[in-house]
Amino acid sequence: MNEAVKQVSAPSAAGSDSSTSMPAAANAAVGIFDSGIGGLSVLRHIHAALPREQLIYFADSGYAPYGDKTEAQIVERSLAIASFLLEQGVKALVVACNTATAAAIQAIRARWPQLVVVGIEPGLKPAAQQTRSGTVGVLATRSTLASQRFALLQQQMQAQYQVRYLPQACVGLVDLIEKGELFSPATVQLLERYLRPLLEQGADTLVLGCTHYPFVRPAIESVCQRLAGGVPDIIDTGQAVTRQLQRLLATEGLQAQAATGSLAGFTTASRSTLEQAFRGLLKLDPPVQALQPQAAG
Repeated sequence: MNEAVKQVSAPSAAGSDSSTSMPAAANAAVGIFDSGIGGLSVLRHIHAALPREQLIYFADSGYAPYGDKTEAQIVERSLAIASFLLEQGVKALVVACNTATAAAIQAIRARWPQLVVVGIEPGLKPAAQQTRSGTVGVLATRSTLASQRFALLQQQMQAQYQVRYLPQACVGLVDLIEKGELFSPATVQLLERYLRPLLEQGADTLVLGCTHYPFVRPAIESVCQRLAGGVPDIIDTGQAVTRQLQRLLATEGLQAQAATGSLAGFTTASRSTLEQAFRGLLKLDPPVQALQPQAAG
């Protein structure tokens, strides 16, 4: 893996135009990317379930949050990062970002149709199967909730399960999580604002529709307990993504055969910030390389 962490330039839109050849080696790496540190909530499941795999995590924190970007901007960044990770020799790509999945996963699959690509969707289906009140709150970014992909999924689940979904855009929450404010007064105040109307309308199940949000789950539970006297069921789809990745790697004969795996990180922001996130959130200390975001314009 250390060979993959070489001196490289930040991914740019200009560099994403050409299709990159797919590596055939089962021991090639799995690339995982997010707008920032949120995808670490998915990485922790992948790292635990696939200990033989070489993993590369890309945090596009220099351009975070994605939730206030246009769909075209998100597609541009996602294609650039996918191209960069393919240059590092990945055999599979996990889009560990709900916003990027909603906006760009179709474009990624169209550009590289032979690549194993796994995205993350808000857990509307498991929430519909789990709710008892028939009312489900969906916490997500504004961009995810405005996407056609989310609208279609919501329509399908409502028709199938007769469930009422209450979408709640959590503007500003990703910024606080990126700063490491997982239980700060500002974070708690923001969560109170977003959770109160959902609880008042009878939501007994909450969907965490952004990979950043599992890191504030203790704060969410605390706020719900205080506001409603109980904690709703909470749906986090990180494990489902891991199972899908395992299934696709097995189907394609791409399961790593190495005795042990490895992990490395790239970021378009501060190297120390991602290093601290790895240590503080996952108790891991992989090598991290910072790329200059201005090179990716």
